[in-house]
Amino acid sequence: MVMTETSATIAGVKIPSSSMAKAATELVRDTETELLYHHSRRVFLFGALTGDRKGQSYDAELLYIGAMFHDMGLMDSHASETERFEVDGANAAREFLRAYDIPERDVDDVWDSIALHTTPGIPQHKRPTVALVTAGVEMDVLGIGYDEFTKEQREEVCACHPRGLKFKHGILSSFCMGTIRKPETTFGNVKADVLSRMDPTYQRVDFTDLILGSKWES
Repeated sequence: MVMTETSATIAGVKIPSSSMAKAATELVRDTETELLYHHSRRVFLFGALTGDRKGQSYDAELLYIGAMFHDMGLMDSHASETERFEVDGANAAREFLRAYDIPERDVDDVWDSIALHTTPGIPQHKRPTVALVTAGVEMDVLGIGYDEFTKEQREEVCACHPRGLKFKHGILSSFCMGTIRKPETTFGNVKADVLSRMDPTYQRVDFTDLILGSKWES
């Protein structure tokens, strides 16, 4: 393991060290909580390790930006009043990337990687940037693919970017605080489960009620 804040090789994965990647690191470090910063770095590392294990060709910088920005929409400074937090984070990443004259297809891939990272069943069928951001999120939050990583890989990633003793509860609290003021944005996605558990005032919208209660006569 070789590591500094802006340049590192962790579990065999090199953290991108371009000026763009360093600026993203600094922005996220200054904007997000310590818990979310370390989580985002682990998402990149687990996503990259997944790509390497599967022999996928991916752009490490794009994967890094997607991972680092994927929870930015949970922060008040980047949260809109009406959009899902995933969309807010995707919009922040798009604005950031356009300042570096990144090709629009690559910008779109990063946007999708963030907007879709809580929508199971779709990202794995998209291009590597999209698929691997979600793979990293699913490993770090849900433990999906846990045994496909070696013990040494898991330990080195978490030694550099600690989960802490209460990460599970901490990430749930982050999800809750990022969505509690706009509960309507949880309709149709996994954050409805978070508010159902953590906000006693939350009332889940039922899709069947929407259909049966529409203005159509039949």
